[in-house]
Amino acid sequence: MVSDGMSHGVLPLTEALSQQTRKRSTRWWELLQSPGSVQGLMDTASANSLVTDSAAASSAWGGGQRVPNGQINVTDKGRKLEPIGVTLRAKKCRLGLVTTATVTHATPAGFAAVTPNRDDEQSIASQYLDRAEIVLGGGSQFFDPAQRKDKSDLFADFAKAGYEILRTRDQLLAARSPRLLGTFTSGHLPYSVDHSNDESLAKMVPTLSEMTDAALKRFLTGDAPFLLQVEGARIDHAAHANDVAGLLGDQLAFDDAIATVLATLAGRDDVLVVITSDHGNSNPGLNGMGSSYGRTNQHFSRIAGIKASHERIFAEWNAKKGGTAELTALVQERLGFKPTDSEAATLLDTMSGKPVPEWNHLLANPPGILGQIAGNHTGIGWTGTVHTADMTLITAVGPQAERFHGLVRNDSVHGKLLEMLLS
Repeated sequence: MVSDGMSHGVLPLTEALSQQTRKRSTRWWELLQSPGSVQGLMDTASANSLVTDSAAASSAWGGGQRVPNGQINVTDKGRKLEPIGVTLRAKKCRLGLVTTATVTHATPAGFAAVTPNRDDEQSIASQYLDRAEIVLGGGSQFFDPAQRKDKSDLFADFAKAGYEILRTRDQLLAARSPRLLGTFTSGHLPYSVDHSNDESLAKMVPTLSEMTDAALKRFLTGDAPFLLQVEGARIDHAAHANDVAGLLGDQLAFDDAIATVLATLAGRDDVLVVITSDHGNSNPGLNGMGSSYGRTNQHFSRIAGIKASHERIFAEWNAKKGGTAELTALVQERLGFKPTDSEAATLLDTMSGKPVPEWNHLLANPPGILGQIAGNHTGIGWTGTVHTADMTLITAVGPQAERFHGLVRNDSVHGKLLEMLLS
């Protein structure tokens, strides 16, 4: 289970928001306190950088070797690595990929595809056939003949191979086949904050927990070994956007998927669960606010009132435009606070491509400026809008969980998984 782009500060923020809004702890937080779970740290570097991207990170897990950023299971010398999905298929093991991104995005692709260009999602889509028995998430455009450059009808190809083709939440909940290809949006799935505030999205698009449940229960019906990757992908996207409501909403959704997995596996001792992240991103943290930090809790509580992701705000703005008054009204309606005139003017300048006085160049862009404006009201600060080199947390529960204790290099995970699945 991969909380993509989750920096260390995300877990305590998510726990605080859960206690505030749901009056209960998160499951990952509880696992950190459980004597039955194993804790470790992931060394996340890629072949060419101390800061990895998701393609190189997942390739380290899926191919067993560090590769350059931007490549899926292709080394710096151009050698193609065999992804773990191919190895497992030859040994009659089963593979599933569940994500809130396009199913052909970097993290799922690292387990089942090979390409020197992570953005070649059309090629990645065709490689999944018979390598992954369950594929659930977004990205219908990469299977649709009307949107593919080669006009190939991958939906038809998968259907002929016995996959049930799913396009809506209701279809997923009613599915009966052991093999599933579900693509519920053309691109990435919506942020949870948008999903929960839009009835049409909630009706059409399943949650990460629902997709995880559908996949895991199918794998548990047989005796064959299986590897299921579950990715909370938009946690990373929200961090890039300096969007605290998008980030924490999707982290809570990821935690719900953890809860689903643990509940489904209750009483079993034959399934290992590994929960981690591939890299940090933008390192969000809650700053002390007010005299003696006495207004910190009040500022943090405002996050619960945010009604839209930054992605949605920018999309709505691009659709209607206007001046500072219109921008102020949009931010106030969606984020729950009224920016100052200078804040709104600076944000408008940035969105218009004008340079603004910002000494941290990583934040001199619309996401960085909006994140800082929102941070004045929520207390959340960011180091940038990009990935970071931090080690990431690992929590493992189940048989041989001790393999993930201590400091773990990302490229060692591949061997650990194969040893357990094929022994």
